[in-house]
Amino acid sequence: MPGRVMSATSGRAPAGVRIKEERTRRSRAEVEEPEAGDDTADQDAEGEEDAENPVDDADDQGEGSSRGVKRSRVNENGDSVPSDSQSPPPERIRVKTQPRDVDGFIPGSIVRIQLENFVTYDWVEFFPGAYLNMILGPNGTGKSSIACAICLGLNFPPSVLGRASDLNLFVKHGHSEGHIEIELKGSLGKPNVIIRRMLKSTSKSSQFLLNGKSASGRDINAKMAELNVQVGNLCSFLPQDRVSEFAQMTPQQLLRETQRAAGDENLTTWHDTLISAGKELKQLQELMGGERDQLKTMQERNEGLEREVQRYNERKQIEHDIALLEILLPVQRYREHRVKCLEVKEQSRILHAKVIKLKEKNAPAHDLLQKLTTQHKDHEKRREELKRSTQQKFKKMTEKWDGNGKLETAMGEEEDKLHRLKEQEKERQKKMKRYESDIAGYEAELAVKVEVEDISDVKRDADQISAERIPLQKRYAAWQASYREIVNTKVTQQGRIEGCNARLKQLDDASTRKLQQFERWDRDHADAVRWLRANQNKFEKEIFEPPILSVSIPDKRYADAVESFFNQNTMKTFVMQTQRDYDLFNKYMHTEHALGQNRKVRINTWFRPYNEESVSEPPMSPTELEEVGFDGYALQFIEYPKGMEWWLKDSVGLHRYAIGISRQVDVQRAMQAVTRIGPNGRGGNGASFIVGNVVHQVSRSRYGKRAVQNMTRDVRPARNLVNASVDQEVKSRIESEMREYQTELDMALARQKELDDEKRAIEAEDEGFKKRMIEVQARRKVIQDEQARVGALKSKLERITRALQDLQKVPPADQKRAQIKKEINRLARERTKLARDYVELSKAVVAEQKEATKAGLEYLQIGANKAALAELCKRKDERYEIALAAWHEVNEEYKRLKATTQVILAESKAIVEAADAANPEIYEEFNEIGRIRMEWDQEVKEANDAGRTPPPGDHIEQRSAEQLEADLEEQRNRLELNLNTNPGVIEQYERRKQEIENMTRTLEEKQKKVDRIERNIKNARDNWQPALEDLVQSIGKKFSAAFDRIGCAGEIRISEHEDYEKWAIDILVKFRSTEKLQLLTGQRQSGGERSLTTILYLMSLTEEARAPFSLVDEINQGMDQRAERNVHNSMVDVTCKEDSAQYFLITPKLLPDLNYHERMRILCVNNGEWLPEERGLGDMMGMINNYHQLRNRAQNSN
Repeated sequence: MPGRVMSATSGRAPAGVRIKEERTRRSRAEVEEPEAGDDTADQDAEGEEDAENPVDDADDQGEGSSRGVKRSRVNENGDSVPSDSQSPPPERIRVKTQPRDVDGFIPGSIVRIQLENFVTYDWVEFFPGAYLNMILGPNGTGKSSIACAICLGLNFPPSVLGRASDLNLFVKHGHSEGHIEIELKGSLGKPNVIIRRMLKSTSKSSQFLLNGKSASGRDINAKMAELNVQVGNLCSFLPQDRVSEFAQMTPQQLLRETQRAAGDENLTTWHDTLISAGKELKQLQELMGGERDQLKTMQERNEGLEREVQRYNERKQIEHDIALLEILLPVQRYREHRVKCLEVKEQSRILHAKVIKLKEKNAPAHDLLQKLTTQHKDHEKRREELKRSTQQKFKKMTEKWDGNGKLETAMGEEEDKLHRLKEQEKERQKKMKRYESDIAGYEAELAVKVEVEDISDVKRDADQISAERIPLQKRYAAWQASYREIVNTKVTQQGRIEGCNARLKQLDDASTRKLQQFERWDRDHADAVRWLRANQNKFEKEIFEPPILSVSIPDKRYADAVESFFNQNTMKTFVMQTQRDYDLFNKYMHTEHALGQNRKVRINTWFRPYNEESVSEPPMSPTELEEVGFDGYALQFIEYPKGMEWWLKDSVGLHRYAIGISRQVDVQRAMQAVTRIGPNGRGGNGASFIVGNVVHQVSRSRYGKRAVQNMTRDVRPARNLVNASVDQEVKSRIESEMREYQTELDMALARQKELDDEKRAIEAEDEGFKKRMIEVQARRKVIQDEQARVGALKSKLERITRALQDLQKVPPADQKRAQIKKEINRLARERTKLARDYVELSKAVVAEQKEATKAGLEYLQIGANKAALAELCKRKDERYEIALAAWHEVNEEYKRLKATTQVILAESKAIVEAADAANPEIYEEFNEIGRIRMEWDQEVKEANDAGRTPPPGDHIEQRSAEQLEADLEEQRNRLELNLNTNPGVIEQYERRKQEIENMTRTLEEKQKKVDRIERNIKNARDNWQPALEDLVQSIGKKFSAAFDRIGCAGEIRISEHEDYEKWAIDILVKFRSTEKLQLLTGQRQSGGERSLTTILYLMSLTEEARAPFSLVDEINQGMDQRAERNVHNSMVDVTCKEDSAQYFLITPKLLPDLNYHERMRILCVNNGEWLPEERGLGDMMGMINNYHQLRNRAQNSN
């Protein structure tokens, strides 16, 4: 777009002009500065650009930080001074921007902006002033594009604008790339900062240049933080599409943004310290309250256990005897099995010797049989080789015979050629005469000339019509482009509306809501669920989704209890029914990356073949369960897919977890039930159950006395197995998007109707050109037909002439006849050679057949001998096989006994080693018994070797394993009779005593931390609150005065709260005398009232601001002329003071007779198809001066 930029202050000549023209571009923008007081007729309130989909920015260069300055380091007290400083907060001093340079600019303010192929601009460059910059222009000229350029050029995210989210959408339509270049004032003594951001229409990414050198998005962010640029703060940068958001900000957000934009630079740091410290203090106090209650409960429980400790010692002797028997029993079992194993081993050795003897006796016959087998194979091989050789010779004889037939056929063909040679010569002479006659006829036709008009005259007439038609074609091309754009817009908006409807439907679907809740917890597993739903047909059987989606609890009273038995992993587990499905699903997830090529995920999956014996039985029968006071097992209170029951039992164990929510449960009896050993010897290791809202985890210790232990904890509220509610915020956002899309669709349909009318007008005008062009084409056809006739005659003449010449070059018939006879003689010689070869092969075949017959007879004789010997060997091997089978049977018995003995040995060693570690006293007693037994065994061996009578064994342990097992069962029965005392009482008592001491120390430490945090909060508040009150009081005075000037009322207050995060700034306004002061919200006031309040607040904030520049875009929408005039005049007064920062005001309308200041700069944006060639025609200041001169002359003449 050819662009001209003229910038000048009011009452002065233009400060500078730059012009760049590109004639091939179709649009333009002109930015000029009119004389103060010039009226603007266009007050259309329509938006200047199409709305874009407000999605978060995806630029990979990184989003800009919204913070204006780096946060100061603070000490423990939350301030920026040493922690030991207890002096009162200093008197508030107004914080100013960085020092102003001699040219009037503050470091960080904008000196120059250059745009190329950006939104509405082809190319433009302009120079803002150091104070107020008023940007004027009709709707659609690109005023708001300047705000977009400032935001994106300084690497702030598009979400700040509330417009398009993708960078490539800001490149002008029809262009592949563009750029934004912004020059910022540098710090004192340093050059200006020039930032260029290069955009591409085909990519969402971009590139930065910082002072001509390549830079990253982080480099730009760092520079913005250094210069305190705050584009992300609505108090400093308010784009058109986010004006309404200012009024919709919560009072808490307004306080945060005001602190960042103005006042002491430590306000935000102090506030953050108060928020974090306040939360930490509250958490600590709540935690300490719970811990104090817990400490009191533990102390009361230990007082009750002290009475039971006295009865504990009565069980110690029984437990001692059981522990010793549990060691002696497996050791004695090992001794008995070892003796039996040695006996079977000796029997196996005797049988094995007999097998070896029989095998050696039968060996000679087997050797001879092996020799005959080898000879039989060799003769069979020789016979087959002779057979294959004879077959190959027969094949060669067939090939010779077939070759002779082919040669005979070739000789016949040559003889036929010899007979046809004479007839071919007669046909050649006949064709030559016909071709000569045709040539004479074509030459006669070419001699006839047909008069036609000159083709250049016809072409000239056609070109003239085409030239006259070009403007109409351009109009049609422009219409087509517009129509395509409208159609694309219509299709896009219809698709977006359908997408919104689908999303709303999904929000209302319970399953979808549950999946969305799951996605917020674990995105990988939620994506895997979606993939499975689309690909379930790939598997043999149904794969069950994780319990969070597939399991439900009809009776919500049991939701907390049931969910407590699921951990995070089991709640997310996919359950398969076959090994193949398990392997295939994991392959898709982890090997083939079905959820994304570069995405690494960890998905919980489970499969185990069904084995009913591996599942532990429930600890209580239904009748006993009811007698103890339970409502049932956890598995009874859930609904789940049928095939999932195996996993719920095997992996989760829900069929063993009892639940009683009435608290009327006999806990002691329940503990006995879950720890007892079943009739099949299984069980007894404990289980979990729930009484009320307490989980009891009952187990036995693994070593020593295997005492029963009971660990308790509170049941956490259910979060996953309950229904998810509709996210109303998401639903409202979707409905808002759908209304915007419907508005744009209606506009597109109206524009499409206008384009249809325009097309009919173009087609009617084009009809005249088409008729004229048809007449010209008819004249051209007459000329082209004559040219085609002459060309065809010449082509035919040339073709016939070449054919005649070819026939004349054919050689004489005698020469051809001699060649054919020569070929016949050659074929006869080849047939003779083939006949001789065939005879030789026949003789060789006869000789080989004789030899093959002889080899076959020898093969049959050896086979008969081999069969007879094999029968003899079979009879000899029968006795050997019987002996071998007997040895195998005894040997297998020995192996089984040996394996069993080794297992028993390993078990006994493990039990002995466990006893050594768990109960040294029992271990020492066992060692003493073993030592005495070894000494007695040695004495017996020596007596037997010497032939003496063995010593008596009355003093040693001689009970058999059966006797030891009976004694152990007796002791266990005695132990079960003594059930009055909890076996784990001592362990619980000591553990709880230690926990009481630890918790007491922990509470003391936490109390010290609470005292320290309270001191820090006091110090930070003593600094923060006075500074905040001074800032709000200063802003409030200006705000109230501004409302008084327009006949309304306004007030700003600080809203305090015990939670520092909920401190807020309330804006109260009154626009009518009958009203009271009301809080400013996004719904209560009208759009004009909200806009007026917003600009007055921002103006009141301007003198306190720390940012180098601020911007508001079309803030005056909805104001009446009186309010708009007062706001304008107040803004000029505030922003044109000597110490004011740079300010940008974007507006589409301008009232007459406004106040102006020599420090403000006015930039007008005009657009049109073309710019004049002469520079003088575009000089707005020249036209204004001429207007003043003419007016003065008229006044003087009067």
